[in-house]
Amino acid sequence: MKDKIGILEEKLDASRLGGGKERIEKQHAKGKLTARERVHFLLDAESFEELGALVTHRTKEFGMDKQKFYGDGVVTGYGTIHGRQVCVFAQDFTVFGGALSETHAEKICKIMDMAMKIGVPIIGLNDSGGARIQEGVRSLGGYADIFHRNVMASGVVPQISAIMGPCAGGAVYSPAMTDFTLMVENSSYMFVTGPNVVKTVTNEEVSAEALGGAMTHATKSGVTHVTAVNDIVCIEQIKQILSYMPQNCEDSPIDLPFKTEDEIREILETLVPEHPNQPYDMRSVINGIIDSDSFFEIHKVYAENIVVGFARLAGKCIGIVANQPNSLAGVLDVDASKKAARFTRFCDCFNIPLLVLVDVPGFLPGTDQEWNGIITNGAKLLYALSEATVPKVTVITRKAYGGAYDVMNSKHIGADMNYAWPGAEIAVMGAKGASEIIFKKEIQSSENPEAKLQEKEKEYADTFANPYSAAERGFIDEVILPKDTRRKLIKAFSMLENKVAVLPKKKHGNIPL
Repeated sequence: MKDKIGILEEKLDASRLGGGKERIEKQHAKGKLTARERVHFLLDAESFEELGALVTHRTKEFGMDKQKFYGDGVVTGYGTIHGRQVCVFAQDFTVFGGALSETHAEKICKIMDMAMKIGVPIIGLNDSGGARIQEGVRSLGGYADIFHRNVMASGVVPQISAIMGPCAGGAVYSPAMTDFTLMVENSSYMFVTGPNVVKTVTNEEVSAEALGGAMTHATKSGVTHVTAVNDIVCIEQIKQILSYMPQNCEDSPIDLPFKTEDEIREILETLVPEHPNQPYDMRSVINGIIDSDSFFEIHKVYAENIVVGFARLAGKCIGIVANQPNSLAGVLDVDASKKAARFTRFCDCFNIPLLVLVDVPGFLPGTDQEWNGIITNGAKLLYALSEATVPKVTVITRKAYGGAYDVMNSKHIGADMNYAWPGAEIAVMGAKGASEIIFKKEIQSSENPEAKLQEKEKEYADTFANPYSAAERGFIDEVILPKDTRRKLIKAFSMLENKVAVLPKKKHGNIPL
């Protein structure tokens, strides 16, 4: 028995070394943690239970039968984060560059199946050179097995991917189907085809960082939701995101202790400028409404004309979608619509109430937007908010013009409560543009067209550029003072806590993708 125990300990020690001390040192030299170190920092102390530590690959071709490492390039298991159960896999770059083999994929699939069975989040720490080419179609089949489970788990349990090294070729599609993707700056990259292939096919010369680095995907493509300066910060961000999420679709987010007191926020009275065309930072409004230091922004540097993220209101988790007047005047465009729609659908999947803050002059005009599908992409946000059944509350802080008024969680598409500040303008378009159309003949025939335009502009503004016409029709439930917003929202979300919505029977809708 002692001999057998000794053999087990020897094998486990070998598995913990991965590809050996030399390769671990190389990983550290790049400023990267090893797979096991990442799992150690991610999970609560002593909570990790590893599965498949003694698995090895089955490949005999190309001399692979003489190169076997326990674990086969991926560490899998379960543990806790702040006492809450999670399942995790971490690819080990020290073993064959973290390349995915048939058995490597089987380990990942096994832990994903376990997560769905017990209803807990799946966290993937990706650091892989791609498919193990010595295995041919077997490694490709392994990727497909993982992709299928990503789809099956979508909307059932939260899925988080952290890209902590290379992620290329088919490997990128698994993170793309998870709920949130984080990347480490200067040490991780994602692309379907690398710089060498790009140069061969298109004759473009581009570095791996410029083609698929963290900031490229954070600012240009929107593939990554959050970036981190190093592995440790990335791991802490994973923990922070998880704190806003329930364990699964049948659960609710955890409430933090909170004692409601005087919730009047005077600061909100001064944030929106008097002049309707003067910008302001919607994040200031958000921070004036929510619990102190509770806002975690998603996609911060992508499509900056809309702000999305998680926050807490009286200790309860909410999702926030807000136009940003500081960028492109807060208009909706292709990227902003996709960003907000995706976030909305996540919140709806996992029972997170939505707060929508509106200051939108409309959709961005231009050939670029039309040719890139603003119609279809704008409809994504409209579809997402219409479909969502979680509590949905809207506050119009200033402008709500045209079709964008409808799209931004109006009463007409199923919002539960709609508030407006006294200075809100709800109309088909701005007063100047509307006056030029409605009073065109009168202005042209006037002795002083400019003065007449100003007169008619004021007439239109007095009639429509306010929230009262909408309130008279019941499209706005209440016109409120800005300082009362937090108090009103706490009461509204509390009232809506047990909301029940019944949707038409169907397999699923056909969102305009």
